[in-house]
This record gives sequence, C-alpha cells and structure tokens, in this order.
Amino acid sequence: MKNLLVTGGCGFIGSNFIRYLLEETSFSGRIINVDNLTYAGNVSSLDDIQRNYSDRYCFEKADVCDPAAINEIFKRQGIDSVCHFAAESHVDRSITSPEIFINTNVKGTFTLLEAARNQAGFLLFHHVSTDEVYGSLGKTGFFTETTPYAPSSPYSASKAASDHLVRAYFHTYGLEMTLSNCSNNYGPFQFPEKLIPLMILNALNGKPLPIYGDGTNVRDWLYVRDHCKAIWMIMEHGRRGETYNIGGECELENRHIVERICDMVDQSGRAVHSHASSRELIRYVKDRPGHDFRYAIDCSKLKDELGWKPEESFDTGIEKSVAWYLDNLAWVANIESGEYLEWIETHYKGQEK
Repeated sequence: MKNLLVTGGCGFIGSNFIRYLLEETSFSGRIINVDNLTYAGNVSSLDDIQRNYSDRYCFEKADVCDPAAINEIFKRQGIDSVCHFAAESHVDRSITSPEIFINTNVKGTFTLLEAARNQAGFLLFHHVSTDEVYGSLGKTGFFTETTPYAPSSPYSASKAASDHLVRAYFHTYGLEMTLSNCSNNYGPFQFPEKLIPLMILNALNGKPLPIYGDGTNVRDWLYVRDHCKAIWMIMEHGRRGETYNIGGECELENRHIVERICDMVDQSGRAVHSHASSRELIRYVKDRPGHDFRYAIDCSKLKDELGWKPEESFDTGIEKSVAWYLDNLAWVANIESGEYLEWIETHYKGQEK
C-alpha cells in the first residue's frame, strides 16, 4: 500500500487512525485524507501531522458522494488502497434527518467502490462499520460476525446497506476488501455530540447531563487507539473478503458512565458551577425511538487470527479521555463554534421525565 486514501480523516476515528499510522507503525507510504469538512470534521485536528509529515500526508477537500471529484483524486494520487471512515454517525440526528445518512453512508460508499474497482492495481478496500447493524441484545449473549443484521435506526440501516455493498463488490467484481464492525469508541478528538465528550464538557460547565430512559442501556466501550490498531492489523494481515468484530470487552450502563465522568470532573477541580456534585446535573429524558438496549461484541475471531487485544481498560481510557478534553479546551471551542451545537443544545429541551 503506497497511496492510501483515508476518507473522513478529519473526523474522530479517522484523525486518530492517520496519527496512529504515521506515528506508531512501520507504514511507509503516503496518506491522502479526503474529507468534506461537515460539522464534525476539523482539519486542525491534524495540524501537527501536516507539519511533521508533509512529504507523506496531504489533505483533499471532497465529498465522497461526488464521482467526478473522487475519480479525479484516485487517478491523480494513484490510490491503491482505501480505509473508509467517512459517514454520518449520530443516531439522534439520523432520526430527525435520515436523508443525509442515506446519501453519505450508502451513496458515498458506492461512489468509492466504483472508483476502486476501476482503478488499475487497486489492492484493498477496508470498510469501517458499527455493531449497531446487528440490532439489540438482551441481558445476555454477544454479537459475532455471523449475527444476522437487524438495524433499528436510519443510521444503522444505512451502515448495514453499505456493509452489504462492500461484500457484494468482493463477490461480484473480485474487489479485495476487509470489513470491521466496532463497538462504541471514545477518546481524543471526538465531536461533543457523543455521550462521553458531551458529558465531560457539560459537567465542566454546569450544563444538564441528559440520559435517555432510565440509563440502564448497555454499551461496550472501545478506546479509539485500540480500534485504530485493530483496523491496521486487519488491513495488513486479515483474510480478504472477511469481516472482523472489534470490541473493547467493557460493558457498562450509560448512567454509570455519566456518574463516573461527574466524579472525575469534580476531582479535577476545574468544574465551573456551584453544585456540590456534578451528579446533580443529571437529567433523565424521554427515551430515544428504537433505542437498542444492549450491545456486546465477541471479538475472539480478531484475537485468535491476528493476536489483537485491547490495551486500555475503561479505567485507563476514561482517565486519558477526561484529561485530554480538559487540556484541549481551545480545540473544543473551535469545533463547538459550528451551528450543529445549537441542535445539541435544543434537542433535549422539554424531554425531561
């Protein structure tokens, strides 16, 4: 892989992946980061990478749904491999605005697949997906790579459709591919619409901490660097045509996550509010439509075949995450200047139980 196209590289996981690849692996090729810089994309997240790796990293502003732009980049940059992160990913937003999820997640994936299959010497298309395509679990059991798809939201349905497209191009056209379905990520550079950064920043600033339903929904939490390491192992050594589940092996109820964050922010001594405890800011709100109860990943295939395992426990990962946000409030202020934060501020109003 000499010319690797990373889509959505200015987003949360994409920027961490680019950073990991250039700073911590033996990868010696070039990375071409294609991002349309929608509300969650922040080119400044990679300012230091641009400075330190200017001969091996370049940024191209383009929409993955634009065939002309994507085909031109493939030809001009000599793209021989793709790691596809670019996606609309916030479940709440997919409920209120589903069309953009179909466009970006389905049409965008199709556009990239077409460019890849028409590119001479193309080596690998890796598609990054989610465990939400599998639907919801009860109190027991785990998702495996053979679990039937049963998406519950427009977001997960759009990701399920894109997964099927990638596999179809492997079977129909012989396009070399790998696919990964991951559990909930957290860590540096995550846009503060997602649970963990939203709760850190709201607790810091004395804003309400909204929790859906009774807070007992369970998620498996995966530190973003562990995810990036798994993706690269799959791209380098995974069997072509195969799917690998990536999980953090860390199941926690949403309410316990929020309570833990409250305590850590309070212990930092940097909270800007008059409450005795940030836990006083917790508000239980009307549950989200189609809210899956529990996700849990069986990642034994990845561990057995490639020798991967998560390096961060939730204790170490959440400590690093809280510290990063508290130490990078200028980055937060920059990304929060976008109009989408107004949606977050208003979304939960009137929903308190």
